[in-house]
Amino acid sequence: MSGTGDGGGLRGATAAAQGLLFADDRPALDEEVGYRGPTACKAAGITYRQLDYWARTGLVEPSVRAATGSGTQRLYGFRDILVLKVVKRLLDTGVSLQQIRSAVAHLRERGVEDLARITLMSDGASVYECTSADEVVDLVQGGQGVFGIAVGRVWSEVEGALASLPSERADDASDLPDELAARRAARRTG
Repeated sequence: MSGTGDGGGLRGATAAAQGLLFADDRPALDEEVGYRGPTACKAAGITYRQLDYWARTGLVEPSVRAATGSGTQRLYGFRDILVLKVVKRLLDTGVSLQQIRSAVAHLRERGVEDLARITLMSDGASVYECTSADEVVDLVQGGQGVFGIAVGRVWSEVEGALASLPSERADDASDLPDELAARRAARRTG
């Protein structure tokens, strides 16, 4: 994606083009399986406060189950956690929130298979989508320093982190309050 949001990735690149992307045999994701806030935070490497803020401002909202009021649990899907981790990486490198919002909007438009095939690049001011090794070379030749986030590699990291963490199905009703509501209640009674 260019900094102006006009796309720019070359389509049809093979997974081998960058050497870090996955083959086409990724396991199908169950859209009804989700992870509670603390699990999503642990897998993405963010704080619960960041997760809550990003959900409330619409940057990354849970796709399995949204909070419907105090005392309900948000459930984040695998793809949500993948995007959370990419957002964290972009923030860590100094990319502006406006550019991150643009990048996240672009990622939402992509299919899960496409996510594993792209690398996000940034020169610190703009975020670019790269789907071929040639495009990366063109960006670097402009004289700007750039960094890259291979979403396929982040996918693998999230997959590994979630392997040992609890998940639940979207249709599992839970009367347990969410973590933020539990903390507020503890402060009021404590």
